Amino acid sequence: MSARLDVPQAASVEPVRRSLPGLVLSRTAAMCLVELQKLRHDRSELLTRAIQPALWLLIFGQVFTRLRAIPTGNTPYLDYLAPGILAQSALFIAIFYGIQIIWERDAGVLAKLLVTPTPRVALVTGKAFAAGVRALVQALVVLVLAALLGVGLTGNPLKLLGMAVVVVLGSAFFCCLSITIAGLVLSRDRLMGIGQAITMPLFFASNALYPADLMPQWLKVINYINPLGYEVDALRGLLIGTPANLALDFGVLIVAAGVMISVASALLGRLAR
Repeated sequence: MSARLDVPQAASVEPVRRSLPGLVLSRTAAMCLVELQKLRHDRSELLTRAIQPALWLLIFGQVFTRLRAIPTGNTPYLDYLAPGILAQSALFIAIFYGIQIIWERDAGVLAKLLVTPTPRVALVTGKAFAAGVRALVQALVVLVLAALLGVGLTGNPLKLLGMAVVVVLGSAFFCCLSITIAGLVLSRDRLMGIGQAITMPLFFASNALYPADLMPQWLKVINYINPLGYEVDALRGLLIGTPANLALDFGVLIVAAGVMISVASALLGRLAR
């Protein structure tokens, strides 16, 4: 009789294993759709979020282009700056996604999601790539602003597709970093404080504003381990054609996003306690 019982158990486990990738994909698609619907109902958010990158490009970029204080070779400084501001915009969107998770916990939504058959990794992956979708919309705004200012952007569809992948991967990493912090601090106020404390250091400790060669040695070390630096390097190589190690950039972003998704998934249950 025990042999008879073993067969159905084995058979029942196998479909679950096979359906896990499908669950992750479907949950990711659902989260992305929700984000697009949010943007459609609140288009003013796009305008308000466009103010900061516009100021960076219009004021900081224009002034330092005329000063020529930062050596960028044959690349105009405004062209050099635009990919960095694009990465910054995506960072600022993704780094506060943990607040949404805490809000869902307080509203009881997270507890309901965790008791469903959907794996935690699928929930976190959905959130991560939903942040990527929102960042892509913001990236489009920055690209339009940069083009209006005369930045020499590529028109190659494959490079633009690569740009979209880079933005999504970078946003996924920082979104999951935010969820991880949320799982540790368990408070919106604390998360907001930590998010504000790390965003500008992450930005300034990258090559978004200036070449890494100009950095002191200790800052070069931080840039070396900062995923934002690899994101900016890839965006520059794809959008304005500066030399970039795209294989290394994509590899680091893929590994970093995968690791952080795993860490955030492990801490997600702590939020529901």
